[in-house]
Amino acid sequence: MITIGVDAHKQVHAAVAVDDAGRDVARWRGPNTRAAWDELHRWAAQLGDDRQWGVEGAGGYGRGLAQRLVDLGEAVFEVNSRWTASGRRVARKGEKTDALDATAVARTVRQEGSALPRVQPDDDSSILSVLTTERDELVRESSRIRSQIHHLLLQVDPEYKGQIGCLTTRRSLEALSRYTASDGGALPEHRAAAVRRLAVRLELVKHHIGDVSLQIKDLAAARFPALMRLCGVNALTAGVLAGLLGPGQRFANDAQLAAYAGVAPVEASSGMRVRHRLSRSGNRRLNSVIYWIVLTQAHHSPEARAYLARRMSQGKTRREAHRALRRYIARALWRLWVECHRPAVSMPVQVAA
Repeated sequence: MITIGVDAHKQVHAAVAVDDAGRDVARWRGPNTRAAWDELHRWAAQLGDDRQWGVEGAGGYGRGLAQRLVDLGEAVFEVNSRWTASGRRVARKGEKTDALDATAVARTVRQEGSALPRVQPDDDSSILSVLTTERDELVRESSRIRSQIHHLLLQVDPEYKGQIGCLTTRRSLEALSRYTASDGGALPEHRAAAVRRLAVRLELVKHHIGDVSLQIKDLAAARFPALMRLCGVNALTAGVLAGLLGPGQRFANDAQLAAYAGVAPVEASSGMRVRHRLSRSGNRRLNSVIYWIVLTQAHHSPEARAYLARRMSQGKTRREAHRALRRYIARALWRLWVECHRPAVSMPVQVAA
């Protein structure tokens, strides 16, 4: 079988094909355009019919190519850039070129095979990915604007919180929109004017956050309601999870999902002590969401609290117990995710005689 690895960039893609022994058999380099994607597919077709692909950045710069290959019936696997980077760190030379990265991607797919998440055609989860990414950027923008307002207000009136508040409520926004400097002078007035302009921008950003959040909740509730049966997952969190898990059933089992999320504990035993440490690989955004689900369950779920207590009674530390709960949640999340993609069973319609 021929395995083709693709190192995807904003403007160019590099591809390397390797055989079953891991030896380079062909190389390709071209622009990141639709015509070049089809050219790459024709180039690969000349190497043989039995082939598989690995794309580094299948959710980023390589998304267009990966989706095009899937449309053409190719088997495409997503390769995390952390894996190829760790390979370079332990390599003898540690060199880095696009061709070497593509070769590392191909060899990863050749070795790991079906254990990697497979790229699926876009569906509603792709829409949620766009919406959740937009919402994250809006939340960051609102935090940045509030920091600017806070900085300006401290220069004008260090005791502004007694009058305006914490800059997060509707009342504080209204106060900011009509804010004036108590001290006269040109500089305080200009600072106060900047505060008012920033308040307008902040209110607009908050409006966009609410609008996008509503879209996420509506789509998640309609398409992925099973996720909300997990304690700690509301409609908004379900939308975020669906956007991060990606289109289709990319994970053959819960172990693949746990590895993708970086919640599969890594054994770090020594001597008579058997222990596991936290994995630092995988999708860090998904890892963060699962972490907050763990914290929520630790406070509100009797089953989760009993699980943590049982783990700690077995000699685990609190951190190790939380890591075990993350893995447990990944297993439950995978089962619910499979349920979301299970075709609905239509009931037979009886026609009255």
